[in-house]
Amino acid sequence: MSTLQVRNVSDDLRRILKERAARKGMSLSDYVRSELARTAAQPTYEEWLDRVRLRGATSPDVSAADLVRADRDR
Repeated sequence: MSTLQVRNVSDDLRRILKERAARKGMSLSDYVRSELARTAAQPTYEEWLDRVRLRGATSPDVSAADLVRADRDR
């Protein structure tokens, strides 16, 4: 494992993170690590957009209007 050091964290931000960690019964390090992992698991907007572009255009078998109409008819 590596060590990550974050500098120039304001006192207010540290206090908020420490309070959130305490509410979850976690150390500050464990809480920040879990938040970093959660953030890293989500693609950025640019990553998501690249994935969408790679998929290419799609042609649905049923139009949205037909789906709405069928739902209303039920």
